Amino acid sequence: METLTRKQKIFNFPVVKILLALLTFMAVVIISQQIAAKLLALTPLDKDYRNLLKGLFVSFSCIFSYILFFKKYDKRTITEFATKGLAKNLLIGISIGFILQSCTILVMYLNGNYSIVNINPVSFILIPFTIMFTVAIIEEILVRGIIFRIVEEKLGSYISLTISSVLFGILHLANPHGTLISGICITMAGFMLGAAFIYSRNLWFPIALHFAWNFTQSGIYGAITSGNEKTNSLLEAKIQGPEFITGGEFGPEGSIQAIVFCALGTILLLALSRKQNKIVKPYWKN
Repeated sequence: METLTRKQKIFNFPVVKILLALLTFMAVVIISQQIAAKLLALTPLDKDYRNLLKGLFVSFSCIFSYILFFKKYDKRTITEFATKGLAKNLLIGISIGFILQSCTILVMYLNGNYSIVNINPVSFILIPFTIMFTVAIIEEILVRGIIFRIVEEKLGSYISLTISSVLFGILHLANPHGTLISGICITMAGFMLGAAFIYSRNLWFPIALHFAWNFTQSGIYGAITSGNEKTNSLLEAKIQGPEFITGGEFGPEGSIQAIVFCALGTILLLALSRKQNKIVKPYWKN
């Protein structure tokens, strides 16, 4: 009985739980990508549709593995992916992400840094939709579902929010054309996404917000996202001007106004969470 208790303590230690969850999850991502790519290569489908199906398969695998892992590990019902309130969480998350990114682009437009060159067919959004949908699910499970949530159990909402957000920003500094401003913005976006999880206690909300922010930026307005290669988009745009307004080669989320809008979103969500008593205190205050 003593040995069993020691094992339980080791496996319930936050760092151990996080490492095991991350290793399991990343293995699922890599394996599911390989399986989907090989199976879809056997079909006569167009490349864009193969990528769409691949993204859906990887996304489903990620969600399923998260639910299965923590259901077995924590021996609990996984409320982070509850279907109750699903439509509401998706709608609010997508609306906030779209509005905040549109405001970021609007500042550029009013400053004369953004102009529309051409309007492309709707089919052009298929690739960015697939990419951003999959990226949002993977990153939110990794950062908010695993790291933030497990650290929060011991250290409380505010400390966990700070740790996970700074880590989120640091990880994006490895992206091409990363700058100090882009790092600050991604960190602030991490605060906003973490606050979205605190408010909803559901991963659907931050996933939807994350997806809409990225997809609106690249799939609709034709801007670069996080320093990555430019994708097809609904609007073909010309972006030029000072880097602190346009984000330069990193994209609009590396701009001053993006930091401000993410900060406003964070403050609003944390205020609502505090009002509804959803902030978790650190273990030494309980």
